Amino acid sequence: MASGKPIVILGVFVADTAYRADRQPRMGETILGNSFKLGPGGKGSNQAVAAGKLGADVTFLTRLGVDAFADMAKRTWKDAGVKSAAIDTPDSYTGAAYIFVEEGSGNNAIIVSPGAAMLITPEDIDANADLVRSAGVFVTQLEQPIDAAMRALEIARGAGVTTILNPAPAATLPDRIYTLCDYLTPNETEAEELTGLKVSSVDEARVAADKLLEKGVGTVIVTLGDKGALLHAKNRSEHVPAISAGPVVETTGAGDAFNGGLAAALSRGMEPLEAVRFACAVAGISVTRPGTAPSMPTLQEVGELLAKGLKKFEG
Repeated sequence: MASGKPIVILGVFVADTAYRADRQPRMGETILGNSFKLGPGGKGSNQAVAAGKLGADVTFLTRLGVDAFADMAKRTWKDAGVKSAAIDTPDSYTGAAYIFVEEGSGNNAIIVSPGAAMLITPEDIDANADLVRSAGVFVTQLEQPIDAAMRALEIARGAGVTTILNPAPAATLPDRIYTLCDYLTPNETEAEELTGLKVSSVDEARVAADKLLEKGVGTVIVTLGDKGALLHAKNRSEHVPAISAGPVVETTGAGDAFNGGLAAALSRGMEPLEAVRFACAVAGISVTRPGTAPSMPTLQEVGELLAKGLKKFEG
């Protein structure tokens, strides 16, 4: 099976350390927890894993410390078939997140320390410019410094590479970045942040997407959770319903599954509407499983859910 054009993803890896307890400890207090889980995280890394497990030719560009969490990152990528273009940064550390989950309510409190990934610079991107130019699809988000993301999008756009910006976490963006995006993939919250318009329905998503098109985006894809996704461009607006693969277990990482699936589909030449349907199927499977990277499905699993789309990924 052909893997399609290469995908390059710029982003962040963090090790997720998740603690569950009945309550948070007070300052100076130690309490016993109910469980602990350590796993791979970071939006860019999750998206690369999602694309890699779908059989795509994907390379992940980031910075890591030289430590045990960096070893975890590299194992995670190897297991998913993701090529590493990580820059070792011995004077910093690999990012990590402290996640406290209150047992009774499921509410959480999170501290993220990005570490070496916050040291990614435009100069790092220039040093990897040939890698970016070699891609068929380039993807980035907003967890690393925006100036690095902007430089990578500039290089990709200049080389005719299809560009995807997943504007997460929500942030105010420089106007120029919109003109560098073939695809912008906000969720409802991020679309509201970028436009100042409420987004809680498909119709409201269309209004917000129009505003983003006015800023220079080629195509806007608003992910709408259990309502699916909206594909919105100047000459078309299509609502794609969510695709259920079973009972929902955990929605964490669903957006990353969607973006990784979208990149994989576009890299293999799927037209945009079909690519969005495929990405919805990837996300639909991911939410039926716990965790983030471990929840990402294989091409065979997506093919079983979307038999008609499977033929586009063969040969």
